[in-house]
Amino acid sequence: MDIIKFVKKNIRGIKPYEVKKSACKIKLDANESPFEIPEGLYNKYILKSKDIILNINRYPDPEAKRLKEVVAKYYGVLPENLLQGNGSDELIYYLLVVFGGPVLYPVPTFSMYGIISKALDEMCVEVPLDREFDLNIDKIFKIIKSHKIRIIFLSIPNNPTGNCFSSEKVLKIVDFCEKRAIVVIDEAYQPFSSKSGYIPLLDDYKNLLIMRTFSKIGFAGLRVGFLIGDGNIINEVNKIRLPFNVNSVSQSMLELFIKEKDFVNRNIKIITNERDILYKKMLKINGVKPFRSEANFILFKVKDSDSVYNKLLDRGVLVRNMKGILDGCLRVTIGKPEENKLFIDTLNNILGNKNIFN
Repeated sequence: MDIIKFVKKNIRGIKPYEVKKSACKIKLDANESPFEIPEGLYNKYILKSKDIILNINRYPDPEAKRLKEVVAKYYGVLPENLLQGNGSDELIYYLLVVFGGPVLYPVPTFSMYGIISKALDEMCVEVPLDREFDLNIDKIFKIIKSHKIRIIFLSIPNNPTGNCFSSEKVLKIVDFCEKRAIVVIDEAYQPFSSKSGYIPLLDDYKNLLIMRTFSKIGFAGLRVGFLIGDGNIINEVNKIRLPFNVNSVSQSMLELFIKEKDFVNRNIKIITNERDILYKKMLKINGVKPFRSEANFILFKVKDSDSVYNKLLDRGVLVRNMKGILDGCLRVTIGKPEENKLFIDTLNNILGNKNIFN
């Protein structure tokens, strides 16, 4: 039986999101936090969540009311301005189902904007970033008008480039789209940025939506993200939200952990400090061109990137090969200090440079 003939045509050409699984000493490929939950905090959770665990036979709170109250306070918004998702991926899917296309996003960027758009058979318009990895605003304006774009995704800081787009250009796009399109700013990496983010502007722009996730700051395994925006839009998107989409354990764990600001903020500070140290060290290595980052990773260019990637992996260091997205580039997630040292020493050794870091 030829199963392919039963598959919708728009699905046949989609390449699935690839998650590399390899045996390695250090895993620096997925932009996760390297810091495990401390045993004391884990024990605190177990004690406080006894009722949740004992009643795991029951469905979770479908509205995640208690969690939303905590998250609303965390972001400085009202609970009615929040919609919970099983990670940002689910929220992207909901937005595309509700608003449809055509969809516009700059490239390179987070691949799920395109994958989900194509899965839903929506037209995608990709606009290449300029040489500085910033927005080509003139081309974006032309396409918004010519293609009657309905929704725009902007990842700020952008993955995989690590930079923040010009705020002036971003606001011009939001203004231009006021009566034309929804603008979604994906702030997955904002906690690591020196920029303040766009949540304070939500009251001024009703067509602006913000996506936030807790995956990058230490809780990737919980798979919880939030859409933040005008209550009317949130209500419309909530109509098609799957019931019980955030499970009981994730709700209760995040409710507790998000209150542990010292733990979260300490780790964010370590990661940003390590990022800046690592960037400076990479500048000293012949044959490496790192790009400045406002995220928890660094994009860098090397000659024969496939070879460097494989040699790193052979030595137990897993990074992300950006082949097909940014050819000649690799992306390394910021790890613990000792992991970063192993990475930079290994990279330096592979490229045949003298040890310049001791």
